Amino acid sequence: MSGTLNLWTAYIDGSAKPNPGRMRMGGIIYRPDGSAWSFSEAIAHVGCNNEAEARAALHTLQWLRSQGAQNVQLYTDSSILQEQLAQAHPKPIVRLGTLYAAVRALQSCFDCVQVQWIPRHKNTTADALARGDHPALSAI
Repeated sequence: MSGTLNLWTAYIDGSAKPNPGRMRMGGIIYRPDGSAWSFSEAIAHVGCNNEAEARAALHTLQWLRSQGAQNVQLYTDSSILQEQLAQAHPKPIVRLGTLYAAVRALQSCFDCVQVQWIPRHKNTTADALARGDHPALSAI
């Protein structure tokens, strides 16, 4: 990845309880200087966990863009989100197509966005933030 000295690293997650049900999203983003910003928010309407994951990605990329980030490593424990954002021609998911398209369009505003799947046990902070079990930190 070019510009690794200016790499922003984000761990995101989304949840729906029950699934489908009330959605939440959360994540933690590490700036290149090592400081962090996190969020833990309810989503205004009912949906599924895949929608919550995509909304967490959209929210994160919008915030990163507002901060002037250009090189992003995005970690998610959703293999569906990873496939939708990392593959050139992912399998269409009609119900969420517009949302995934919005996230992909936002990706093009950066020099590089790499999306990587990680197991849930390596995404515990974002998972807790998405469930509302962890207080969001505006800065660490």
